[in-house]
Amino acid sequence: MAEAGASTSGDGCLAAVLTSAGTVAQALGFGREALAEFNTPALRSLQGFRAFFGTVATFALIWTYGVDGGWSSVLEDGLTKLFMAPLVFIVAGPLVITGFILYAPKEDRPWLRGQLKFPLMTVGVYLGIPLGILSVTAGTWWLIFNYIYAWEFGLIVGPLLSLFLSFWLLVGLVWLAVFLFLASGVVARTAFNTGVVHPMLPAVFTTLVVWTLNLVSLGDGLPNGPLYVKIAAFLGGPLSVTALSAWELYVLRSRHGIRVRGARAA
Repeated sequence: MAEAGASTSGDGCLAAVLTSAGTVAQALGFGREALAEFNTPALRSLQGFRAFFGTVATFALIWTYGVDGGWSSVLEDGLTKLFMAPLVFIVAGPLVITGFILYAPKEDRPWLRGQLKFPLMTVGVYLGIPLGILSVTAGTWWLIFNYIYAWEFGLIVGPLLSLFLSFWLLVGLVWLAVFLFLASGVVARTAFNTGVVHPMLPAVFTTLVVWTLNLVSLGDGLPNGPLYVKIAAFLGGPLSVTALSAWELYVLRSRHGIRVRGARAA
């Protein structure tokens, strides 16, 4: 019974860590609430169909023709793109937003610049949390190795305190890994909440990031199979995302009157 209680307590602690990391990561997607009125059921269905079709096509391609490095290579490539997408947003973001604001009418530019605080806040949290946790972890372990473990107040106090602190540092690193995994997907989908600046910005950003990641993946070579399969596999994802983004821009323009040069979303 005691062992079962200890196991339940440990599982509850782990669940609390994972839940809190997921809650913080999901909070970064507040831009989805600002765009809720523009996210039509037809558009959500199209996005879901594209994701489902893309997944099925990818697995069918690998199953038929194989892939260099096996399924582990597929997983590694997917995780790499998941974490690279936010970095592409951060690097390309200033250029895209600057061009977007300069293209907008003069009278709209001050309002658009004022909304930049929301994407900047999202970037700050996304980068600040990992940097803060890693800094605290590195500093605490430095103290453990240099001072705490060798503390001479009793033969066992230093090692016990070092073990206690190391345990919580490891918990913090697990929390950080979960947060980064979930938050990377959230900020990639919301384009760091640039939709708060203008509803059309996420579609523009998404298209840019997908093409950039696809060009980067050329370094690993094209998928296996005949030439037409390689071309279809290489262009299928970016073209489908581009088509979806174009449809999203069309819906915003035709149904909601949202334009870059014209009516502005409040």
